[in-house]
Amino acid sequence: MLNAIEIVLPLLMLVLISIPLIKVFKGNATLREAKSRLLVHISGFFGIMLLVFVMQMIIRPDVMAAEGDETTLDLMTGTLAQGLGFISAALATGMSALGAGIAVAAAAPAAIGAFSENEKNFGKSLIFVALGEGVAIYGLLISILIINKL
Repeated sequence: MLNAIEIVLPLLMLVLISIPLIKVFKGNATLREAKSRLLVHISGFFGIMLLVFVMQMIIRPDVMAAEGDETTLDLMTGTLAQGLGFISAALATGMSALGAGIAVAAAAPAAIGAFSENEKNFGKSLIFVALGEGVAIYGLLISILIINKL
């Protein structure tokens, strides 16, 4: 059964990581303000993740016990290493997809512009867009390899 702290901390994390970006989503922020809010957003996210991790270790130290130890919970079937492995697989997929999105956002308009000027540039410009998409495929491949090792 979950206690109050295990319910409140993730909800607090969601609220705190979304507050700095409200003005950006409304479109009322300048570029400089948006960059500073994004920096606050990212640092707050990782700070709260660290806080939740530390609080979890303090509240329920039996979760961190060894695999063969009798103090482990019956509900927990994995180890800390497996959990971190799943987090790393998720980060590999998510960050590579984010990078691919940034690459395609830069390459696709340039490819459209090159194609509109000269129709012979279609094959060349398509390669650059496909290279950006390849980054996401590589990240997915790495996450599959990580999960297979778990």
